Amino acid sequence: MRIGELSRRTGVSVPTIKFYVREGLLPAGRLTSPNQATYEETHVRRLRLIRALIDVGGLSVAAVREVIAAVDDPGRPVHDLLGAAAVRMVPRYGGEPQGEEREDERLVEARERVDELIRERGWSCFPGSPAAEALAVALAALGSVGHERFAEVLGDYADAAERVARADLQYVAHHVAREELVESVAVGTVLGDALFAALRRLAQIDASDRLFGGKE
Repeated sequence: MRIGELSRRTGVSVPTIKFYVREGLLPAGRLTSPNQATYEETHVRRLRLIRALIDVGGLSVAAVREVIAAVDDPGRPVHDLLGAAAVRMVPRYGGEPQGEEREDERLVEARERVDELIRERGWSCFPGSPAAEALAVALAALGSVGHERFAEVLGDYADAAERVARADLQYVAHHVAREELVESVAVGTVLGDALFAALRRLAQIDASDRLFGGKE
């Protein structure tokens, strides 16, 4: 297919496609003349992946380049490949929050609680994981507003997270091409979070009605 058809099929403009080629995100087409090139289905899949990582995942071009390098490494295990994409979509924090000493103590305690949770559940998690740090920051924030006891339901949250994670990976497993696997992770991570948040709100409404409805 010509670049115009590639653009129509993917919804990506021709100048943007050429930019991705220059940046090394998209392989160049096969030249058929000095000014013409043809593209294959592999280009369609790669463009879908790039757009998912940038538009949905919010990744920078540099981060996308790193993910694509993992995709193109045939020796990279699928687990590592998916992790390379997912880890870049978790908020990163530059260190302990600035301010009063008590705030720093809360974050240290929260990190210890997260480490304990990971050990208790036997989760595979590399040191310094952005996800673990994000959880610690959230727990510390809860403590800073007087809700330290929220940590008591952390186990229930972890149970739910494990069930959702299994559902995520079962969905991803339906895809064969490595580009499609990573695209599913990008879309599932961001839009799946929104989906789960909405379901949680609906369940909270029902639980509130059952627990407090009709009470004065």
